[in-house]
Amino acid sequence: MSEPARFDRGHTDDLMTFLAASPSPYHAVATAAERLEKAGFRQVAETDAWEGTSGGKYVLRGGAIVAWYVPEGAAPHTPFRIVGAHTDSPNLRVKPLPDSGAHGWRQVAVEIYGGPLLNSWLDRDLGLAGRLTLRDGSTRLVNVDRPLLRVPQLAIHLDRSVTADGLKLDKQRHMQPVWGLGNDVRDGDLIAFLEETAGIPAGEVTGWDLMTHSVEPPAYLGRDRELLAGPRMDNLLSVHAGTAALAAVASGASKPASIPVLAAFDHEENGSQSDTGADGPLLGNVLERSVFARGGSFEDRARAFAGTVCLSSDTGHAVHPNYAERHDPTHHPRVNGGPILKVNVNNRYATDGSGRAEFTAACEAADVPFQSFVSNNSMPCGTTIGPITAARHGIRTVDIGVAILSMHSARELCGADDPFLLANALTAFLER
Repeated sequence: MSEPARFDRGHTDDLMTFLAASPSPYHAVATAAERLEKAGFRQVAETDAWEGTSGGKYVLRGGAIVAWYVPEGAAPHTPFRIVGAHTDSPNLRVKPLPDSGAHGWRQVAVEIYGGPLLNSWLDRDLGLAGRLTLRDGSTRLVNVDRPLLRVPQLAIHLDRSVTADGLKLDKQRHMQPVWGLGNDVRDGDLIAFLEETAGIPAGEVTGWDLMTHSVEPPAYLGRDRELLAGPRMDNLLSVHAGTAALAAVASGASKPASIPVLAAFDHEENGSQSDTGADGPLLGNVLERSVFARGGSFEDRARAFAGTVCLSSDTGHAVHPNYAERHDPTHHPRVNGGPILKVNVNNRYATDGSGRAEFTAACEAADVPFQSFVSNNSMPCGTTIGPITAARHGIRTVDIGVAILSMHSARELCGADDPFLLANALTAFLER
């Protein structure tokens, strides 16, 4: 059956490429930076003195990136318009002493990062990716993007209770993947393998930040291919959309009235409290230095921040056809229905009435439909970088995103049109 005429799928095709190229936060920011470079942005070092020149600039720190575009003639007190997102996803991460095993199996010792759906990592072909730190302090990205690891599930014949009582997984005992055979487990084997894979001399790696990822590529799903299945859409879908929006505004014919910014942080899935997380000083430092580099004073900084707006973009929950009772009875966001506006009166989301008006204006300018999301009163509500950004920097913040299913699974599901709609809304927001 031929695919029906829908929105341009070029953006979603590009999202699939972005997801596949970004198995870790470090790869994600490197991929985003490469795309921004093509749009004329240039990296600046935090240790250098900054110039107040116009144009696109970005800072990389670990698994975080902050990029901004200064229009020609922008005053020091010009406000910012920020798209906020995060680069990390729940997964299994390698421990400091990774080489383990038992009963003839060689295994890799892993720790649980964030809140993954553990069952989604069982019996799945896993690769290994992340960052290696060398003796001289330099870092190298590594990506073993082939079936290397597997967390084998116990056969039903050895646990008949699973059909009656459900699957119960112990995070320590049941989630350690196998990667080979042998009784002679030797310390250093995994890192030696990665050194060889990355072309690094033996013994040069002294630190690592490594994590598993599903090697199954993103794919369109459904009779009419109206769905997209893939890994790490929470929240690389937003990072990709924000990168595309910033590049589009910087390359556009019209000069934006504000300074558009992309801020993609690490460690949202475990609280954002790090030097690369939203609760750290990175964003505030970059914005302040941009003001001061253009000759601004503290008064200019205060004026710029007072006029700044941030859209905190993160995935949210689409109504689940098998668990509709878990959702608010009058708020049922649907996939391919446009981005969602997230609201929680207890400030788990930062949106208020003025924020809704701000997002409405952006969606109307882009001719993009949007939906509203609130949690069922009987269910706990998640949170995002939105309230953190608002409280830490005194910046008006609005929580938005794309509705998905299977959040925190090794493989998530969204509507194939929604990424394009989100990117258009973000572009209109940054242009305003």
